[in-house]
Amino acid sequence: MTQRNYKVKDEVMLMACKTIVKNMSINLSDLSLVRSNWTEDYVTGLDTKIDTAATNFLGLDKQKKLRIATDQVEEILKPAIKNLSFLKTQIEVDMGKDAEEILKGLGYTKPLYSLDQEGLITLLFGVNKGMTEDLKTQLVAKGTNAALIDSIIAYAETLQQANLTQEVLKGTTLELSEEAVSVFNDIYTEVIGICKIASKIYHDDPVKKSQFTFSKVVSRMGANNKQEGQPVA
Repeated sequence: MTQRNYKVKDEVMLMACKTIVKNMSINLSDLSLVRSNWTEDYVTGLDTKIDTAATNFLGLDKQKKLRIATDQVEEILKPAIKNLSFLKTQIEVDMGKDAEEILKGLGYTKPLYSLDQEGLITLLFGVNKGMTEDLKTQLVAKGTNAALIDSIIAYAETLQQANLTQEVLKGTTLELSEEAVSVFNDIYTEVIGICKIASKIYHDDPVKKSQFTFSKVVSRMGANNKQEGQPVA
C-alpha cells in the first residue's frame, strides 16, 4: 500500500491545501514576480485539481459541507484576531504599568498570530471571563470602544460552534485506493513546494509566512487532525 507523505487526515490535508491555494491567489501579484508559471490559470487549475480529488475519492457532499464549515471558521478567525489585537494594543497604551497584569488576566500569554483555533477559543473565553464590569468601565473611560469589547466576547460562542461543526464533519478517513493516495500525495507535494518558496518570499512577514506554512494552516483548522495509523513522513 502506498504510504501517505503527510501526517493528517486526507480531508484535512485537502482543505489545508485549498486554503493555501486561496492565499496564493490573494497574494499572486507578489508571488508571480518570483515564479513566472504562477499565474491565475495555474492557481485555478490547482484548485480544481483539489476539488476533483475530493469529489472522486472522498465524496462531494461531505467535502462541500466541510469546506463551508472551514470557510466559516476562517471568516470568524480574521475579525476575532484583529479585534483582539486592537484591544491588546489599547490596554498596553492606556493602562501603563498595570497593562501586563491585565493582559495576563485576560489570557494574552502567546503571540496572536501563533494561536490555533483552540488557542483562540481559549483566549476569547479568557477575555469573556476576565473582562469584569469594573475593568470594562476603566477601559471605556480611557477610550476603548465598548462595542469592540462586546464583539470579542460574542466571537467566543460563535467560533466554538463553528469549530464543533467542522470537527464532526472531519470524522474518520475511509480506506482509500492506491490511486487515491497517489493523487493525494501529488497534491500535497505540489502545495508543499509552493509553501517552501512562498515562505522564503515572506520570510520577514510572520503573518503572511504563516499563511504558507502547512502546519500552521492545519493548526488553525483545529485539533484532532492526525491521520491515525499512518506513518510519519
